[in-house]
Amino acid sequence: MLRKARSGGMRVSDSGAGELKVEIADMEVLPCSEAFGRGASRREVMRLLIAAGMSATAATLPIFAGAARAQTPRAGGRIKVATATSSTAESLDPARGLTQADFSRVHMFYNGLTSFDETLTPKLNLAEEIGSSERATVWNIKLRRDVRFHDGSPLTSADVVYSLQRHKDPAVGSAVRSLAAPMDEIAATGPHELRIRLSGPNVDLPLILGLWQFAIVKDGAAEFRMANGTGPYKCQEFRPGVRSLAVRNSEYFKPGKPYLDEIELFGIADEPARVNALLAGDVQLVSQINARSAQRVISAPKFALFETRSGAYHELGIRVDQVPGSNPDFVLAVKHMFNREQIRRVVYQNFAVIANDQPIDPTNRFYDPSLPQRPFDLDKARFHLQRSGFANQTFPLVVSPAAPNSEELGQLLQQSGRQIGLNFNLQRVPSDGYWTNHWGKDPMFFGSVPQKAGADITFTLFFKGGGAYNESHWSNERFDSLLIEARAESDTNKRREMYGEMQRLVHDSCGVCIPVFASYLDAHVSNLKGLRPIPTGSLMGYNFAESIWLDQ
Repeated sequence: MLRKARSGGMRVSDSGAGELKVEIADMEVLPCSEAFGRGASRREVMRLLIAAGMSATAATLPIFAGAARAQTPRAGGRIKVATATSSTAESLDPARGLTQADFSRVHMFYNGLTSFDETLTPKLNLAEEIGSSERATVWNIKLRRDVRFHDGSPLTSADVVYSLQRHKDPAVGSAVRSLAAPMDEIAATGPHELRIRLSGPNVDLPLILGLWQFAIVKDGAAEFRMANGTGPYKCQEFRPGVRSLAVRNSEYFKPGKPYLDEIELFGIADEPARVNALLAGDVQLVSQINARSAQRVISAPKFALFETRSGAYHELGIRVDQVPGSNPDFVLAVKHMFNREQIRRVVYQNFAVIANDQPIDPTNRFYDPSLPQRPFDLDKARFHLQRSGFANQTFPLVVSPAAPNSEELGQLLQQSGRQIGLNFNLQRVPSDGYWTNHWGKDPMFFGSVPQKAGADITFTLFFKGGGAYNESHWSNERFDSLLIEARAESDTNKRREMYGEMQRLVHDSCGVCIPVFASYLDAHVSNLKGLRPIPTGSLMGYNFAESIWLDQ
């Protein structure tokens, strides 16, 4: 039933019996069958609400029922998982994780207030209800009361306040400090309630709280030699750069989950070695295989490829605060030198879609399809190169195995450059130290950006003036002002217009060149079930642990 809301705006909550309860201010009471049509599913109801623009003022997020499975999950068994990265600097602190292994462990051992489904819609997790007021500036959160940490202590609002507050401390070194900074007040209002007051409106706060870095730790946690979270698995062993061992949490608050008894996780940086380990039966699941390895997996009996289409991209970064990138014509020349169709076909073996030098991909609801596609045009490239004054000169271009496909992209760019009188000297550097010593520091280099959960997060982290991950050191006052305005805008159509203009600004003048959006490719034994594509990363956005099972 649609029921009259107690205050302005919309409230969507779960009845506890698998039924959505929707309250909208100033509406008459109607049966759901009349409001949305008979037989409407929970997901269809939410889709209609979102299409109607009812995303805003006092919204409580829905809990979606899981997609129907063709098979019933089975409990038991153990697997070994190999990620693409490993480091002795790995951490069990969600705020400081930097590698795929770190992200995966966060989801094994901890939970966030929200999490994401396949459409990157935030859904309730540790939070039982999230509502906003004052134009999405004040947010009130109610917590589940049936959650315990692995040491047996109950989850309270004090744990959440501590977990969120610590991101603002520079000494913690949180990867999401810039996203936590606007949380002016984080205060408990009861044993299982808290209030977050932002410095400015942000309708995306529930989405931000679903990022793995914002996973909830116990009040006062500081050492993180072991993990004490609320997650589906307990940490039995953790050796940074070697392995971790996760065992089933039999008191997990989600009935029936997790399914496996044990997960051993470690990194194998070399991609062929990861694939060989899988095909040899040494591991059962590997992340981020190369497109060229896909056919090996597909053709091998008892193995399967898992593709996640996403907005991830491997970009060329040109610093616009240094020569030659400080010359706009040079940047435009390079952008016209990318043969995007060739890159999609040859480098990514068609596991990609064409991009347009801006970071919002076609699956995003704020993607602007009206932005003209920049073509591969060597005549235009030559024209802009001549105007820049850098024709017939040689410039270093840094590539590394640490930046996926950078060597292939660099070689193709080198070939295009030779045809117009621009020489690129490919400087190959090892993976070790690449992100610290070269990315964002050299005049031209390659990077790798996983899809973020929302347009605001992507723009804030990677394109806002002065941002920590603004790799091209680009700054645009109009862009920064639109970023703030869009956070406060609850009207989806108006917000789409703002994000469309921001995409155009990045496309036209930023030093980041994005030729394609690449799929994530993982591989596994064929009797491993339960994987679903969540576009924030490999392995279900690294949240595979509670969902997978073995069909033995």
